[in-house]
This record gives sequence, C-alpha cells and structure tokens, in this order.
Amino acid sequence: MSAHHPLASIERRAIIGENVIIEPFAHIEADVVIGDNCWIGSHSVIKNGTRLGNNSQVFHGAVLGAVPQDLKFGGEATMLEIGENNVIREYCTLNRGTSATGRTAIGSHNMLMANVHVAHDCNIGNRCVIANSVNLAGHVEVGDWAIIGGATQVHQFSKIGGHVMISGGSLVQKDVPPFVKAARNPLSYAGVNTIGLERRGFTREQITHIQEIYRMLFVRGFNTSKAVRLIQEELAESEERTHILEFITAADRGLIKAFQSSKD
Repeated sequence: MSAHHPLASIERRAIIGENVIIEPFAHIEADVVIGDNCWIGSHSVIKNGTRLGNNSQVFHGAVLGAVPQDLKFGGEATMLEIGENNVIREYCTLNRGTSATGRTAIGSHNMLMANVHVAHDCNIGNRCVIANSVNLAGHVEVGDWAIIGGATQVHQFSKIGGHVMISGGSLVQKDVPPFVKAARNPLSYAGVNTIGLERRGFTREQITHIQEIYRMLFVRGFNTSKAVRLIQEELAESEERTHILEFITAADRGLIKAFQSSKD
C-alpha cells in the first residue's frame, strides 16, 4: 500500500505503483507512471510523459519531464523514460525528448547527484555516477558505468563511452572513448581506467589488451585513421577491440586527444 501525504498533489490519471511514498508538496501530473517501491521527496515535480521505474528515489526539488529547452520544440508528445533503482538527488532537472528521438532515456542503477541537468534526447546507460552540477546538453550519450566528475559541462551530441572516468570541472567538447580516464584542459586522454575495470571484474589480460589499443591510438603519435588500421592489423580481435573501434567509427564530433604539454 502506498503512502501519499495529503499535501501532495497527484492528478487523477497518474499511475502510482505499490509501496510508493509521496511527501508533502510534491506534484505529479496526469500522464505519469511511477513504479513500485519508489520514494518521491517533497517539492519535487514529475511532469507529463515521465515513466519512473521501480525502487527509485527522487529527492526534494527535482523536476522530471519538463519540456525541452529547445527553440525547435513545438509541444509534441514525448517521453522521459527512467529505469529502476535510480537515485535522483536534490534539484536535478531531467527534460523529456523532442521529435528528433521522441524521448530522453536513463537506464537503471544510476546516481544523479544534486543539481544535475539532463537535456532533451539524452541517452544515459546503467550504473553511471553523475556528480553534482554536471550539465548534459541535448542528444548526449553516456555509456554504462561512466563516472562524470562534478561541475563538468558536456557539449550537445557528445558521446561518452562506457567505464569512462571524467575529471571534475571538465569541458567535454569531443567524444570520450570507452574504458579511459579523461582530464586536463583541453580535455585529454589520461590513461586507461584500470582501477574501475578491475573493480568490475575485467581480467589483467583484458586490461593489458585495452592499454595496448590506446597506446596505439593516443601514445605512439599516429593519426586516428592510421592508428585504427594498425589496431586492426597488429592487435588480437576481442570484444573490447570491437567496442572501441565501433565507438571511434561513430565519433561524429571527433575524439579527445592525447595530452600535450607546452614543451611538446
């Protein structure tokens, strides 16, 4: 049985699951579906087109499903789809999609810390940590297990690969390939995210193989096309190699570069 505080505002057609707690002054519009065992904090707003999965928490003042901040948006019916077991902290703003894709999508088991903004048509994977005051512009893609440090700003249409760690305060203007750390200004390759990969069960052989791929791509001084050709010719085929090469092929904004000091 759910517990809705009498001072919460829930429009009649909203669908609320079992064992949902809704605190005072939360407002839930009509075209909303909230799964089982969710907790909705006071003064949060969940707007039309939002679908929130089971076991999720929405903290005070968050706004889910507001219309896109896009001048091309014409009021079309679009969605914000959020998976299960997510934690959405205070004052996050998650906008629904536009006609370009029809939805903004956030997977499961994610932590979105306070003041995170996810703009229209973004696609966030599973088990990501997006720290305080990160801003994702429209059409950004974030892979599974990514960690984005606080106050990072991500340019529209950028792609961030899975298992990436991005330093706090970064400006992401190019695509960040999977399994790497990215830091400095301009944002640059800072090595393979070995500690994160070890924690997630990657073997030493897999990690070494990934390091060999990125030495070819970022360390040995080749341009991207030559590095890709050498990776294909000289390094063993693997699931990780395929994933990295597919990401590079789809990197419409180009990749971050290797760090170069002023002495280089």
